[in-house]
Amino acid sequence: MGYVIVAILIGCEVGFWVLLGLGLASRYLWNRRKLSTALLLSVPLLDVVLLVASVIDMRGGAVADLRHGLAAAYLAYSIVFGHSTIRWADAKFRHRFAGGPPPWKPPAGGMARARYEWRFWFRILLAYGIAWLIVFGLVWLVNDPARTEPLITFMYGLLKVPLIAMLWPVSHTLWPSKTESAES
Repeated sequence: MGYVIVAILIGCEVGFWVLLGLGLASRYLWNRRKLSTALLLSVPLLDVVLLVASVIDMRGGAVADLRHGLAAAYLAYSIVFGHSTIRWADAKFRHRFAGGPPPWKPPAGGMARARYEWRFWFRILLAYGIAWLIVFGLVWLVNDPARTEPLITFMYGLLKVPLIAMLWPVSHTLWPSKTESAES
């Protein structure tokens, strides 16, 4: 079932964008508000499918590997960034197809941009923490360190993501760019 996890992971990612696109098209192009709401509310069900598939695979005797680690990381990303990604896409779609206002943009520079970057980085750190919780849940469910040790190794390797991502808030804090109003 190991490669099935990869297929489900890819299916969940494709499904996310398909449901999101159909939900926004239903809302803004076809004026079907209830259908749109149902489609957008069904997006988190994809995460449940991925979580259940990972648990079934691990409980069925699979040795944890990159696939299970990626599933945990995907679930964590979805939990932390899913709603804001939907909000971002909604604003873009509304502006492009329904005459809505231009989407919000992050501050151009200064300490406002640094604060924005730090908040974003803390969300990345939160996603990393949630991925660890998912991994610990799988480790606990399987209760076989020999089969789950690769998950722990994967998570330590994944630590590179928040460490590298810290470059943005640190650089915006130490060397803030000038805002447009300050340059005028």
